[in-house]
Amino acid sequence: MNILQDVDLSQYSTMRLGGHARYLTEVTSRREIEEAVAWAVEHEMPPLMIGSGSNIVWRDEGFEGLLLINKMMKYEDFAEDELNHYLTVGAGENWDSVVERSVVAGLSGIEALSLIPGTAGATPIQNVGAYGQEIADVLVSIEAYDLHTRTFLTIPASDCASGYRTSRFKTTDHDRFLICSLTMHLLLQNPGPPFYRALAEHFAEHSITTFTPQVVRDAVIQIRSSKLPDPAKVANNGSFFANPIIDAGLLTQLQADYIDMPYWPVGDDSGNAKVPAAWLIEQAGFKDFHDPETGMATWPSQPLVLVNEHASSTADLLKFKQKIVDAVQTKFQITLQQEPELLP
Repeated sequence: MNILQDVDLSQYSTMRLGGHARYLTEVTSRREIEEAVAWAVEHEMPPLMIGSGSNIVWRDEGFEGLLLINKMMKYEDFAEDELNHYLTVGAGENWDSVVERSVVAGLSGIEALSLIPGTAGATPIQNVGAYGQEIADVLVSIEAYDLHTRTFLTIPASDCASGYRTSRFKTTDHDRFLICSLTMHLLLQNPGPPFYRALAEHFAEHSITTFTPQVVRDAVIQIRSSKLPDPAKVANNGSFFANPIIDAGLLTQLQADYIDMPYWPVGDDSGNAKVPAAWLIEQAGFKDFHDPETGMATWPSQPLVLVNEHASSTADLLKFKQKIVDAVQTKFQITLQQEPELLP
C-alpha cells in the first residue's frame, strides 16, 4: 500500500473545505481493502472509505485515522433474457459514466439519474434519486466488507432499509460496511409516461414524443446543467437539503397562509406531503443570497445548492447553513435536514 500522511481533506470534498487526514490510501481490490483495514487495526485507528467526495463535508478537526479512497472498477452486464439485464458495477466507478454506458446499451432504469456527481458506491448509501427514479427502484444487492466481522458479504436490496435519501448505511449501520460493488436490475426497453413534472414539461416544450433512455438522459442533462453548477468548477455539494415531508395538519395550516405553496402527496393515506426545500429557502429570503460574513452563497438558479465562494472553514459553511435552517423554521415551522454527510 502507498499510505500518505497529513493529507489536506479539502481536496477530497467538492465543497473544498475541511482539516487534514492523518493517513490516506487508495484501494482498487478486495485484497487491498483487507490490507488497509488490517493496517488500521494494527495501528489502532479507525478506517473510513469514501468515493469522490461529492456528498460529504469534512470537519475542520480533520480525521485521525486511515482514509480509504475507493477506486474499485467493474462494469458487467448480464442479460438474463431479451428484457432483463443485471448490471454489476464497482463502487469506485464514476456514476454518470455508469449511467451513460447503460443508456448507450439501451437499458432503462437509471437514465433519469444522469449527471449526478460521485461514485457508484455512494448511491445506495443516500438512496440517490432524481426526476422520479431512485437507486432503490433497481437495486438488487450490494457487495460489502463488514468491519465488524472482517468478512465480505452480499446484502440484498431488501435488507438495505432504503428510504427517502437514506438507508441502513447512513443510519443504523453507519461506518460498518465498505461498499465494493452493487448490482442493479435494468430493462432493455424504452421508458414511457407518466414522467416527472420537470421532464414532462421539457418534452412538451421541445415537442418530444418519442422516448428512449438516451432521450431522457439528454433531457435530464439539459435541465440539470441549466440549474446546477459543475462541482469541478464551483465548490458545492449539490442539493444541500432534502425536501421535507410534513404532516397533513401542518400542510393545511400552511396552505391557508401560502395559497400557491407547491407540494406532492407522499403516496399513502396519511395525508402527509413533500414540500420543495428550494421553495422554502427562497421564501425565507435566501434566493441568490451572498453572505459576506461566511463567504457562502446560494446558487442563483437553485437555492438548494450552497456554494463556497470564499469560505475559510467548515465552520463558515455550518454557520451559513444554520442561518437558512433557522429562517425556514421560524417562517414555516419546518426543520430542513442536511443531505451531505458531515465527516468523520
